[in-house]
Amino acid sequence: MTKVVYQVVQHDGGWAYRQGDVYSETFATHSDALQAAKIVAAEQQVGGDSEEISWQDAKGIWHVEHSDGGDRPEAEVEDIGEGRPMR
Repeated sequence: MTKVVYQVVQHDGGWAYRQGDVYSETFATHSDALQAAKIVAAEQQVGGDSEEISWQDAKGIWHVEHSDGGDRPEAEVEDIGEGRPMR
């Protein structure tokens, strides 16, 4: 099973969650970013209908894959917390 980790970090003058090198929108408070990350992590684990998905990799190349609606990753939130340098 795939595992997805969302990290809550300082970003762009506020707070955001990120997965890998991809950041969410910026939130005014740590609490808001943490709550949003928890919602996204929970939604990531909800099964649905099988469908074709498209995504863009780090090189800007688009890919299309079949996604089995029941094949959901394990998702968690890692709270990096306050006191870290902004990125």
